[in-house]
Amino acid sequence: MTLLFIYLFIALFISFLCSIMEAVLLSVPISYLKSKLENGDRSAESMIKLKEDIDKPLSAILSLNTVAHTVGAAGVGAQATIVFGDAYFGIVSAVLTILILVFTEIIPKTLGANYSKELVGVVSKLINASIILTYPLVIISSLLTRVLARSKVELTTSREEISALASIGTQEGIFADKENKIIQNLIKLKSIKVSEIMTPRVVVVIANEEMTLQEFLKNKEFLHFSRIPIYQTNKDNISGYVLRTVVFEKLAEDQFDLKLKDIKREIITFPKSTTLFKAWDEMLAKREHISLVIDNYGGMDGITTLEDIIESLLGFEIIDEKDRVDDMQKYALDRWKSKQKKYDLLKDVSKKDENKNS
Repeated sequence: MTLLFIYLFIALFISFLCSIMEAVLLSVPISYLKSKLENGDRSAESMIKLKEDIDKPLSAILSLNTVAHTVGAAGVGAQATIVFGDAYFGIVSAVLTILILVFTEIIPKTLGANYSKELVGVVSKLINASIILTYPLVIISSLLTRVLARSKVELTTSREEISALASIGTQEGIFADKENKIIQNLIKLKSIKVSEIMTPRVVVVIANEEMTLQEFLKNKEFLHFSRIPIYQTNKDNISGYVLRTVVFEKLAEDQFDLKLKDIKREIITFPKSTTLFKAWDEMLAKREHISLVIDNYGGMDGITTLEDIIESLLGFEIIDEKDRVDDMQKYALDRWKSKQKKYDLLKDVSKKDENKNS
């Protein structure tokens, strides 16, 4: 009778530990482990290594669990037959099955999943010991895994999953709505094109590079913008841009006859299919705040600024203390509509004059 309970205890205890190890290994988030590692937790480093090569620890756990179940069932069955006789073998098997289900599956896996973070230190040591104990079986399992596993390494996390996690975090109160919006916009930076946020060509304020600073100052429209693209020959041939502050500096030095081309800066050029992420990266690297967006034929399609990209990321307008207008794109569009309206009125007047003359 004593031997029966010894077999039963060993089988249940080893299987209990195996189930806890498996649950903790699969449940503890890699992000949590890396944050603990940054704080100097060495057990987190051990668990990260196990999760990065998860086939080995899983093979060790499953091998040890299988041996425990097999030896335990055989030992308990043999002792039960000796103690109770063949008549009670079926009852003993049923009781053993229930005990295995409850004490080696339900309870340990529930504990492992719920307390995975707290059990990292103990479990990482137990798993490493299990790998050493079942090393021959682990090697065989690893060879089989290499043969049967997919050659392509699958990503553990996708952009969609991160987006969903941020949304869940907002619902649970971890993130504010604005924080969630920034995360969602950040994830989309590689899919949004500059053409989607640019100021279109028809509303861009540009100046002729042959214009003098005196002429520039007389045009009040230029004073609303800190960076003004300039063109050479025709408006599709953008040759650079000028800084409003530099213009004012030169005017303060009485250089009224200086031309815009004499103080122009080179402008970064992007095809309209360029992503916001790429444009943002290049503009930051070159320390530029404005870029030219070109169409398929190399002509000007519009302009985009670093401010536009950051506003797309944050989800709201950035207003400088020197800005006279809250939304420069809207201002440019309204200005264009106003000019278009005046043009239409002039056309109507011309038509009326023609009708009178005829």
